[in-house]
Amino acid sequence: MKYLKVKNDMDSKQKLILSLFWTNRKGARAEGCAPFLVKKITTEKNVYTPEEGKALKLSDPILNDILGDMESGKKVNMEIELGEEVFNATIGDDCFAISTKKDPELEDEIIEKLESELNRKYPNFCETFIPRVMPQS
Repeated sequence: MKYLKVKNDMDSKQKLILSLFWTNRKGARAEGCAPFLVKKITTEKNVYTPEEGKALKLSDPILNDILGDMESGKKVNMEIELGEEVFNATIGDDCFAISTKKDPELEDEIIEKLESELNRKYPNFCETFIPRVMPQS
């Protein structure tokens, strides 16, 4: 497991999106175009899993629960699948940790990229990623 201490005042939602985006982007290098699936989200009070045959997306209630925990100093755990790779991520307002099942080099790549992006005034990520993890109204 690789760990990153986050030392900036970026809002929690942007930290969450950047963390998911770069986990997906770096994972896709190894796993290709496989679907990016959030399999489980664990907050302090709730555990979210997808309904049978559906993808788990960050709906407003789930997102609010995650951001509430992050902003109150708690950590949120996520299990993500991308092809044959399984990521276990922990995110808080001041930290991000990632472990991989198959390719430990991905842990270093994700942490290095996040370290660089979280220090930029305007972090780099693709806006088309957001609808993949958040339902659009």
